[in-house]
Amino acid sequence: MARPKVPLLNRDRIRDAALTLIDRDGLGELSMRKLAAELGVQAASLYTHYPTKDAVLDEIAAGIMARVDTSAFDRGNWRDGLTSWARSYRTALVRHPNFVAYLAAGPGTREENLRAADAVHGGLVAAGWPPRDATMIGAATRYLVMGATMGSFSRGFVDDVQVYRDRYPHLEQAHLLRAKADEIDSESFELALSAFTDGLTLRYEAILARRAKRQRTRTESAD
Repeated sequence: MARPKVPLLNRDRIRDAALTLIDRDGLGELSMRKLAAELGVQAASLYTHYPTKDAVLDEIAAGIMARVDTSAFDRGNWRDGLTSWARSYRTALVRHPNFVAYLAAGPGTREENLRAADAVHGGLVAAGWPPRDATMIGAATRYLVMGATMGSFSRGFVDDVQVYRDRYPHLEQAHLLRAKADEIDSESFELALSAFTDGLTLRYEAILARRAKRQRTRTESAD
């Protein structure tokens, strides 16, 4: 009888298995030994494809970040660009909350992270934001997205009404949150994003007003 076919070990299989393990057990549980066991091979086989665990993680990070879309900044409207980027960013990360901690370490030298950072910063500056503000907006949006993807607020509650009703009168409906977790988490993110961009709009308008005032003053002085 012919031997049953075993899928060849390759980089795609290794990355997929690593992400499956992380999604299931957590980032801290990943090791080359456990990854090899997940794939049904010896750990030495992995090193033919990846020299270190971090090399595996970096490629997983690149794959996730490749799904983040910054193209809306090309249309010239900074608020639409920022909103679209933040939503796309959250969509890419929320599928793998256990991996977000690795991405939170910063863009470093990862190509996909730097590509996104460059597009965001360039789009904001081109729209009239001062470079320093553009840097802070990019960072603040990243904080917002990562905070919204590292864990679910709604799933942190249990569905037993007695846990909350007797001791926490203002949380008498908390036992209902788990049943609507996806809806609440998504709408809470949208609320935070809207409030954030509303505040930025006021700041942006003030910057433009000051810039226009300085220009008028220079024009009047020249006359």
